[in-house]
Amino acid sequence: MMSKENIEASLDEELGWLQEESVIFSASRREQKVLQTSAAVFVISNDDIRRSGVTSIPDALRMAPGLQVAQVNANTWAITARGFNGENANKLLVMIDGRTVYHPTFSGTLWRTKDVLLEDVERIEVIRGPGAAMWGANAVNGVINVITRNAANTYQGLSVTAGGGSEDKGLGSVRYSGKLADNLHYRTYMKYNDRDNLKFEGGGNPNDNWEKFQGGFRIDGDLTPHDSLTLQGDLYKGNGGSLRDATAPVAPFTSRSNVGEDFSGGNILSRWRHRFSDTSDLSLQLYFDRTQDRTTYSAFNDASEAVINTYDADLQHYFQLGARQEVTWGLGFRYIEDDQDNAVNFSFAPASRDYLLYSAFIQDQVTLVPDTLKFLFGSKFEHNDFSGFQIQPNARFIYTPDNKQALWAAVSRAVRTPNRLDQDTNLLYFSQLSANDFSAFRGNQNFDSEELIAYELGYRIAPKENISIDITAFYNVYDKLRSVEAGMPFDETTNGISHKVYPVTYGNNARGETYGLETAAQWQALKWWRLQANYSYLQIQLHTDSASLFNDVEEGQSPHHQFNFRSSMELPHNLQLDAFLRYVDKLRYRDYYPERGIASYLEMDVRLGWKPVKNIELSISGRNLLDSSHAEFKALIRNMPVIEVQRSVFGQVSLDF
Repeated sequence: MMSKENIEASLDEELGWLQEESVIFSASRREQKVLQTSAAVFVISNDDIRRSGVTSIPDALRMAPGLQVAQVNANTWAITARGFNGENANKLLVMIDGRTVYHPTFSGTLWRTKDVLLEDVERIEVIRGPGAAMWGANAVNGVINVITRNAANTYQGLSVTAGGGSEDKGLGSVRYSGKLADNLHYRTYMKYNDRDNLKFEGGGNPNDNWEKFQGGFRIDGDLTPHDSLTLQGDLYKGNGGSLRDATAPVAPFTSRSNVGEDFSGGNILSRWRHRFSDTSDLSLQLYFDRTQDRTTYSAFNDASEAVINTYDADLQHYFQLGARQEVTWGLGFRYIEDDQDNAVNFSFAPASRDYLLYSAFIQDQVTLVPDTLKFLFGSKFEHNDFSGFQIQPNARFIYTPDNKQALWAAVSRAVRTPNRLDQDTNLLYFSQLSANDFSAFRGNQNFDSEELIAYELGYRIAPKENISIDITAFYNVYDKLRSVEAGMPFDETTNGISHKVYPVTYGNNARGETYGLETAAQWQALKWWRLQANYSYLQIQLHTDSASLFNDVEEGQSPHHQFNFRSSMELPHNLQLDAFLRYVDKLRYRDYYPERGIASYLEMDVRLGWKPVKNIELSISGRNLLDSSHAEFKALIRNMPVIEVQRSVFGQVSLDF
């Protein structure tokens, strides 16, 4: 007969997948259960990733409520939370193991370059709503933190994975993990992917296939009973492409051009943690990140190149103050070297620029009623070289009358600081008006930070031990949003060719409100059958000065309704069957581009996995099975056809030795 402790352990393992029981770090920079968190959070576990059959982080993020994940082409995704989506979506902070990975030149994320071995992911933490009080600027509408496993918790030995299919033509990885000493573990890995082109709406090849090699390591150890150290790093190299309409003031002036992209880079991170006592600890994180991107334009026989080096230091201290207060404070420093090699159709002035970011934060959690009512308040203080000093405070409370439910509310301020694209762009040509007249984008040195005041209210309940429900409502007020303004024409000479430029630039003449509702429900219907469903509603209302161009066009780039449903079954003979149904509402580009709206779509992915023995897993996945192809997003580039995601099949084998 099983003991009481064994029964409880078995139950914890069986129900540990419920969101309320999941552990999250990114909401407060302290590990805590989701039920105790005063923020809109969702955790995607390693088991969720494996059973979904996805092969990339963006596709894994489709499981989270409140996120819009749209594939633009084979190597580009548009991802955001709570609106304002785009290829360069700039209001979402993305991290890997606490290392910021959004591109500092435009504040977006190049998802094809930011990758990990999915088998090593412990969980992906998704925070919807501002995280700026803890993480700083650009954590405006949300935070994503991809957290990988401690090397000691990785399978010890050799692991090999290989797969291929109709779109993911070839994927493979090799990982070896071991022990250097009793309290010192390591792992190393290499991975490769080769992904095929998608297709234009109506047929045609957009030349967007891509491939990538990546390798890395991680070492985790306990130096003393009170000190732990992590050292990890990655190197990658890849290439891809796309077909775009390109414009430049040199022959052939406007042409559909093959755009080649070669990218490479690497990073190294160290994290030291010292535990003074059970109620106090100190951590120091240091990292260096380098990215190098070269873009070639076949039509003009020209190229641009960007090399960016980032040096970052982050200090954090946690301690309890008396019996009712928990304080977390920290300091941050970031130095970025940004070197651009300009092309004839896209240039920065100055071409190279170094910039600094200083920051400090403090967060105080006060227990008003033990185990029942807590109040949290604090702020991030930052200084950057683009818009100066910023304060980003928040105040939150959480009421937990018992261990099955929680009610929370929050008020927060966050900012999206300017970047080099906003301020330092010299000329980015995008249209030829006549033989010697061109339209071009130009940066604005006076462009200021975009601002947000957010109001959130959430409720979580587990009415039974096998059911959980999470509901969040929000209302956001934005000011000084980015607008597009017409500039004064001027004469320019490029490669000896004189022409007139009609510039447009960014201003801060837009404002607006967004509001919505996000729900997530989970049910262990039977011991062998789990069901999960998410629904998100979003409404965006923007207001722009009448003199501005393309008024309110961003309203249509995010869907009003999104819904997904997941079913996971444990079948006899070590079989697993998973299905993922998702609906995304249509996108509307208003009167400017009525022909460019994206139709709503309903799609389903199915995966069948089989473990004939403990160390071997075989799986086959069908993706986007309900249509032969569908579009998910349309970049606002004139005269370019929509690119569609195609139905596909993928098979994989995983071996542990």
